[in-house]
Amino acid sequence: MQMPADTHAAEPSRGEVESTRGWLLLEFGASWCGHCQAARPLVHAFLQQNAVTHLWVEDGKGRPLGRSFAVKLWPTLVLLRDGSEVARVVRPQGEDDLLALSQALTV
Repeated sequence: MQMPADTHAAEPSRGEVESTRGWLLLEFGASWCGHCQAARPLVHAFLQQNAVTHLWVEDGKGRPLGRSFAVKLWPTLVLLRDGSEVARVVRPQGEDDLLALSQALTV
């Protein structure tokens, strides 16, 4: 499942996500969410600095992918390598909040 950076696509299944090879950053949120809008520049800067495939996922009640990742707050960023979660950040407000993602990329 190769997707260009910043893709807004139909929600994939958990199986499709887990079969992805390489780095994948799932960004769960909602277009109307103020926290998501505020975090957008941080996420964009992170993506420009790192070779990571990005998938923005519209989340909400009854959305299976968000529920399978136990997403409770937006935005939630889940970094996966070869389909396995290696780091997670919830509601980043500054660059320091994304350190967990950056550190996971260096391991």
